[in-house]
Amino acid sequence: MSDCLFCKIAAGEIPADKVYEDDRALVFRDISPQAPTHLLAIPKKHYAAAHEIPQGEMGALLGGLMNALCQALKASGLDKDGYRLVVNSGDSAGQTVGHLHIHALGGRELAWPPG
Repeated sequence: MSDCLFCKIAAGEIPADKVYEDDRALVFRDISPQAPTHLLAIPKKHYAAAHEIPQGEMGALLGGLMNALCQALKASGLDKDGYRLVVNSGDSAGQTVGHLHIHALGGRELAWPPG
C-alpha cells in the first residue's frame, strides 16, 4: 500500500532501527517507546489487521511474523527478562498505523492489568 508508513519502512523508503529482518517480516524499535525496550514486528505484506489475512495465508504469515519476533526478542535480550506482546486492531483498540503489527514491550516490570 503506497501511503502506509509501515509498508514504506518495510520497503526501505523510510529508515528504521532494525532488530531483525527476513523475506517475510521486519522487527524494528518503536520511535515512541512505551517501555525501555519496545519492538514492532510487521509482516512485509500489507494487511491492516489479522482478520484481513486470507485463511490460506494465515499460518505462514503469522508463523513467519512470530519467528521474526522471537529472533528479535533473543537479539534484544527480552527473552531473558520477560516481555508483553500486544496487538491492537482498529481505532477503538488504539491502533495508530493501519498495518498489522505486534508490539513487544519489556526491559522493566510491566503493570497488570495494563493501562
